[in-house]
Amino acid sequence: MSTDQKLVLFHSPQTRSSGTLFLLEELGAAYDLHILNMKAGENREPAYLKINPLGKVPALLHGEALITEQVAIAIYLGDLFPEAGLTPAIGDPRRGPYLRWLVYYGSCFEPAIVDRFLKHEPAPPSTSPYGDFDTMLSTLVAEITDKPYLLGDAPTVADMLWGTALNWVTMFGMVERTAIIGRYIDRITSRQAYVDVMARDAVLAAEHEAATNAGKG
Repeated sequence: MSTDQKLVLFHSPQTRSSGTLFLLEELGAAYDLHILNMKAGENREPAYLKINPLGKVPALLHGEALITEQVAIAIYLGDLFPEAGLTPAIGDPRRGPYLRWLVYYGSCFEPAIVDRFLKHEPAPPSTSPYGDFDTMLSTLVAEITDKPYLLGDAPTVADMLWGTALNWVTMFGMVERTAIIGRYIDRITSRQAYVDVMARDAVLAAEHEAATNAGKG
């Protein structure tokens, strides 16, 4: 482990923080979980709003440092655990493309997916953060068409993020699970850390659902 300061992940099952939990496991990090029942609105209570005023997860505490935003947390954790081999170092020629694909997720993919999910009319391509949906997606797909991972033969933190995200959006029909996308998803979701985290999340989600329903009774 690269640090002796405690890592605390604020997590709610079956949310974006599940991808961060998966990443922590892949990195071999020691961490504590602070679990929030979002079905019961715990993410909107004052105690958590002091952590993240937006009421979103994930959020990460590393000692006194607070990091929010999924991509920022991914970059931070990858750099914190270089021995895991999932992060190109500064000076590595893959570092630029690595950062490109991490930031592309937050700046292009997520806005496009939200617009599509909510049936929003996208802004004109000249002002849209992602141009247009089809170009945004085809640019990503081209990168994984002839190689197993975004940067080549070895996975990186960027693949942990993208594999998780693509699995969710294809499950909900927001992106078609083509053969290329499906193979990429399978490479990530078949990893033992992913399988274990999803199993833990299913148990937590059921507990939260039961607790919320009991509170309504």
